[in-house]
Amino acid sequence: MKTLLPLLCLSLTSWSWAADLKAEWDLWSPRIEAMPEGNMNVSDPPHPEETLTLKTGEGEHWIGAWTKTVPVNGGMHYRFYALCKFSPMETPRRSVYARILWQDEKGKPVTWEEPAKQGYAKGTIPRAEPEYPHMPLAEANQWTTCDSVLRAPVKARQAKIELYLQWAANARVDWKRVSLSETEAPAPRKVRLAAVHLQPKEGKNPADKPPQYAPLIAEAAKQKADFVVLGETLTYYGTNKTMEQCAEPVPGPSTEYFGKLAKEHNLYIVAGLVEREGKTLYNTAALLGPDGALVGKYRKITLPRGEIEAGITPGHDYPVFETRFGKVGMMVCYDGFFPEVARALTVKGAEVIAWPVWGCNPMLAAARACENHVYIVSSTYTDARKNQWMISGIFDHYGDVLAKADVFGTLAIAEVDLNEPTHWNSLGDFKAQIQSHRPPALKE
Repeated sequence: MKTLLPLLCLSLTSWSWAADLKAEWDLWSPRIEAMPEGNMNVSDPPHPEETLTLKTGEGEHWIGAWTKTVPVNGGMHYRFYALCKFSPMETPRRSVYARILWQDEKGKPVTWEEPAKQGYAKGTIPRAEPEYPHMPLAEANQWTTCDSVLRAPVKARQAKIELYLQWAANARVDWKRVSLSETEAPAPRKVRLAAVHLQPKEGKNPADKPPQYAPLIAEAAKQKADFVVLGETLTYYGTNKTMEQCAEPVPGPSTEYFGKLAKEHNLYIVAGLVEREGKTLYNTAALLGPDGALVGKYRKITLPRGEIEAGITPGHDYPVFETRFGKVGMMVCYDGFFPEVARALTVKGAEVIAWPVWGCNPMLAAARACENHVYIVSSTYTDARKNQWMISGIFDHYGDVLAKADVFGTLAIAEVDLNEPTHWNSLGDFKAQIQSHRPPALKE
C-alpha cells in the first residue's frame, strides 16, 4: 500500500515588472512541518532580476524546493544555468542542489527511447529519472555556477525545475538567473582506450623492460588509440632484484623513453614504475603526453604487506589530470581493493581511470567502474586462462567488460564517448547524483 506524503505548494505572484520575468515559481515540501521559509525578491528596473531564497531554523528535518515548469521540445538539448549562494552548513553538497524532471503534457514521467544496453533490467526502456545539473563544490557565501547541457527525452513536453535546500539547520540559500534554454547538442568526445597485456620477461635489468612495450604501443597507435595503459612497476617485473634496486627518479630514464614513444605515436601512455625521491621509494604511475612530457604522476596510497616490507612509502594525493580528450586519474593494484581511491578520483572529476595492476579480483574492477560511472583501463600480469582473476581490459559504467586481451602480447581496445551519459533503469544518470547523494566521509 502506497503512503502519500502531504504536499504544500505556495503560488507566488509579484508586481508588474516581476510578471514580465514570468516568475511563476512555487514553494514545495513533502511535509508542512519541514517546509523552509521561502522569499522571492525582484530588483528594480531597468534590469529586474529575481532572487529565490530558502531559509531554515533549528533542526535538520528541513526539506523544500522552489519549483517551476517550463515547456520543452522532446529530443532537443537544453542548457540549465543558475547562480547559487549558500550560508555555512555542515555538508552543502547534500543540502543544496538543482534537479530537472522531464514530463509529458500532463506532468507525468516519460521514458527514454532506447532500451538499457547493460546492467539492471537490460533490454527494457528506462524511465527518464530526475537529472542533476552539475554544481561544483564551492565556498560558503560565494556565488557559484550550476551549469549543464541535458537532452530532453523525445516524449518530453515540459521540464520541472527544482531548487533545493534540505537537512541543514539555520541555513540559507539564494538562487538567481535560473534558466533552461534550448541549445546545440554537445559534440561527441570519443576516445579510444587501450590496455597492454604483457609480461616483460626478457632481461634482468630495469632498462631491459621498457623496450618490450614499444611494439604494442606502436600497434595501439595503428589502431588509433588515444590512451595506452601499461603494467605496474614494469621495470621491476622479472628482474629478481629488489624494488629499491629498480627505483629511479620520475621524471627519469623510463619516463624519457616512454615520453618519446608517446610523442612519436601522438598518444598518452601510463607506465607503472618504482620511483625514488631522495631516500623515499614510491610505487608510481606516470602519465606521459603526446608532446613527450610528463603530464603528472600518482603515488600508490594503499600498500600491501609485501611493499611495506620492501620499504615502499604510500602517497597522499589523488591527482586528476586534464588531457586533450578529458580528465584522467590513476590508481595502482591494491588501490582497487578499496572504494576510496576510485571514489576520490571520480569526485575530483576523473572520467577515465588508468589501473596498472599486478593482479586482483575482477569483481573489484567492475565495482569501482560501476559505483563511480567511470571507465577503468586495467593492465595486468595475470594469465587470462586463470578464470575469475584479473584481466587486461576496459570496464564501462555498468562494470561490464568492453574489451579484454586474452593472450600475452596483445591489446584490449575500446572506443567510448565521454559525453554520452549512462541511464540506469530506476536510477538514471548515477554519476551526476554522486555529489549530492554520497555520504559524508568518515571522521577519524
